[in-house]
Amino acid sequence: DDVGLRLPPALAPIQVVVVPIAQKNKDKESVNAAASAVVKTLTDAGVRVKLDDDERNSPGWKFAQWEMKGVPIRVEIGPKDVANDACVLARRDKPGKEGKEFGVSVEPSALVGKVRETLADVQSALLSEARAFRDENIVDVTSYEELKAAIDAGKWARGGWEGSDADEEKVKEDTGATIRCFPFDQPAGPHTCLMTGVEAKEVCLFAKSY
Repeated sequence: DDVGLRLPPALAPIQVVVVPIAQKNKDKESVNAAASAVVKTLTDAGVRVKLDDDERNSPGWKFAQWEMKGVPIRVEIGPKDVANDACVLARRDKPGKEGKEFGVSVEPSALVGKVRETLADVQSALLSEARAFRDENIVDVTSYEELKAAIDAGKWARGGWEGSDADEEKVKEDTGATIRCFPFDQPAGPHTCLMTGVEAKEVCLFAKSY
């Protein structure tokens, strides 16, 4: 999005980043200890987690940095959280207050359950969004003119294909699009080649690569 990467938890090298928030020389020791305990809890549970306790940068700078890198979950811990044995969970896929949950217990079993549940929810939400975007941008075409119009509109053209390598090269020269794939789930036929008009065994997707 406009902020940076949005990585699915299953692929993210870092699934959770923990950011301690304490004033200089005040509450630092207790906040850092609580943050380290959260990191250990999640690490022991198999979560890929990083502690950002670098004191050279402000919490706000860290938030923006990890959002840009696409880390799915950010855990914030400040003095009030320490006092309440709690933390704040922020989701990368839901910016702002909508994606924040306050008062999340840091008791190990509760925290691990909450983080795993949230990671699964982020994974599912991103996948659903990606599928919806894909489906909304596929245009079924039956002729070369329709393919050109679809590509010109920034869409992905789906149609029957029995063309030659030379035919595919012509599409690329005319539109900048190439065959991206032959989907495993083929729509019911019969199909007609959009380029030659002959019967086609399969449909393919043409689109530009970026």
